[in-house]
Amino acid sequence: MNRHILADTGPLYALADPSDRYHGRAQEELDRLIAAGESVAITYLTLAEAYTLVLRRLGTAYSHQWLKQVIDGSMLVNPEPRDFLRAFDAIQTFKDQSVTIFDAVAAAVGYRLGLPVWTYDRQFDLMKIKRWT
Repeated sequence: MNRHILADTGPLYALADPSDRYHGRAQEELDRLIAAGESVAITYLTLAEAYTLVLRRLGTAYSHQWLKQVIDGSMLVNPEPRDFLRAFDAIQTFKDQSVTIFDAVAAAVGYRLGLPVWTYDRQFDLMKIKRWT
């Protein structure tokens, strides 16, 4: 059975950048995902954040190639208005933490769809979102 895992920006960027400290880990995890018949889902907001990082750090040509690969190899998820409202609530709940809107929306989408999140950020633990391991 094909199950989806919701990807956060960290693993997506790590896969793109061989110099990233998480590159090897991200590649091993992607291989494990594929071997288990699991697929990667990505919110459009996470895709925008990851693309911006790839563009700024790795250049235009590389970012265009990366974007095509990601779009071809994953399921894109559009957050619903209630996901944004849940995200805003999470940000207010954790005022003393640096929870980004990107992470809060991904957490809300993961919660709504019952998908674990593939992430390296501890903010997802704060928001009580199941992490994929």
